[in-house]
Amino acid sequence: MARVSTYLNFTRETEEAFEFYKSIFGGEFTNGISRFSEVPAQEGAPAMSEQDKNLVMHVELPILGGHVLMGTDAPQSMGFTVIRGNSTYINLEPDTRAETDRLFAALSAGGKTEMNLQEMFWGGYFGSCTDKYGVQWMFNCASKI
Repeated sequence: MARVSTYLNFTRETEEAFEFYKSIFGGEFTNGISRFSEVPAQEGAPAMSEQDKNLVMHVELPILGGHVLMGTDAPQSMGFTVIRGNSTYINLEPDTRAETDRLFAALSAGGKTEMNLQEMFWGGYFGSCTDKYGVQWMFNCASKI
């Protein structure tokens, strides 16, 4: 079945971030957490450090409305450069304002509120934040309840 998901790259904190998201959205990881230790050795490639073997190769968590968050550790020791940017937001559209308030409070805890939840000219209840892992979230609730 076709779907759209959001893939998040972290340096070495994917498991911590996804446990955080799981505590907010509930549910379970689809197929658990895959580790780099499960990757077969590549001929001619340097051996993976014991520290890197425990890193997250892939994890996915269903959140709202069938949307799935996916993630991986992408550390410099494996040739990656992760830069926290400002070009991507995950937009959540909860069914109620109470759920919007709950999600906003949980995701902004330890992070940064960019715009407090408020009534907007288009009739929505809108706000935005960056969580403690640098992931940006927008909230737009159309419900009046």
